Amino acid sequence: MDQYRQRAEELMKQTSLIDGHNDLPWQLLLRYNNQLSKVDLNNLNGTHTNIHKLRTGLVGGQFWVAYTPCATQYKDAVRQTLEQIDVIHRMCQEYPETFQFVRSSSEITSAFKNGKVASLIGVEGGHSIDSNMATLRLFYQLGVRYMTLTHSCNTPWADNWLVDTGADPVESNGLSEYGKKIILEMNRLGMIIDLAHTSVKTMNDALQISKAPVIFSHSSAYTLCNNKRNVPDEVLKKVSEKKGIVMVNFYNEYVTCNPAANLSNVADHFDYIKKIAGYQAVGFGGDYDGVTSVPTGLDDVSFYPDLVAELLRRNWTDVEVKAALGENFLRVFKQVELVKSNSPGDDEPIPYEQIQNPCRTGYGYQNQGNTGTSLVLLPAAVTLLYPIHYLLV
Repeated sequence: MDQYRQRAEELMKQTSLIDGHNDLPWQLLLRYNNQLSKVDLNNLNGTHTNIHKLRTGLVGGQFWVAYTPCATQYKDAVRQTLEQIDVIHRMCQEYPETFQFVRSSSEITSAFKNGKVASLIGVEGGHSIDSNMATLRLFYQLGVRYMTLTHSCNTPWADNWLVDTGADPVESNGLSEYGKKIILEMNRLGMIIDLAHTSVKTMNDALQISKAPVIFSHSSAYTLCNNKRNVPDEVLKKVSEKKGIVMVNFYNEYVTCNPAANLSNVADHFDYIKKIAGYQAVGFGGDYDGVTSVPTGLDDVSFYPDLVAELLRRNWTDVEVKAALGENFLRVFKQVELVKSNSPGDDEPIPYEQIQNPCRTGYGYQNQGNTGTSLVLLPAAVTLLYPIHYLLV
């Protein structure tokens, strides 16, 4: 073991490595339909993540992602997301010697002292709340501590990154008025705002409106790889001003914009973000088990110490490395908790015409002044015969 690898391990035993994005729960759904009784997470094969690999990689904290695809939007996105939240909770309950479910920055520190992997939930994609503040609040009560505003599709209130490629149309021009209210409600709850997957206009709107720092849970530097999923320099600077962080993604296509990449290429993104935004603005967001290719030398979650060693080899100081490992994220989380308020939540629903579709009923919207449409609500037997859009008058 060389001196840099040895020092990396020493630092990782002092400061918790907190990774912003791991899709193991999605793999559990795809492979086992979330039946944990059919899998042993200690030695799960064919994935980037299992307990042995986490321990070898000295992972101290992990955001487990409750993800459901954009195809579920306007259909069963809420149910699918709840199932993923549930499997994360069950994972922690069934492997208590490894995972400690946490809901706060102080609990992350406590879990690390206990030798456990601090386990948090992030919801990936605003479509998971079905444009509903109540769903957002209930997710928070279930332990969700960040929400990615969009995945790779627009919501009725926010534009996603594909808008910047021309593949998706501009719909909200960033955040709609309701989208801006969601930002403030997340601030009030103490939920972290994640801007990965969003359009640049959505990024800028959120950075301007949010009262707390924001994160990019799994994005890299656009200048090094001109993929619109990455963060451009002007946004990196605003993230720094906001005291937020960009957690570097390891997906080859976001690292080199090519099918192949290596550990050194990932370290380049750490160097670049440090150069543009400062060492206080960078973290780890591997995206393991959510991508089809990862760099040579970062084959799975057991390889984190090798990346930390490379940063040390590039003359990163102990202070800078410990900041990137977890101190930067903890700073952000603590500030989000400070902004949290006990004031009443926003109870104004999104205008019905912005969410109207054949899979949604309009209960509650009748005779409401905030919609330009009046609804006639008929008995269930009638609504079975006529889709809801035929009942508008």
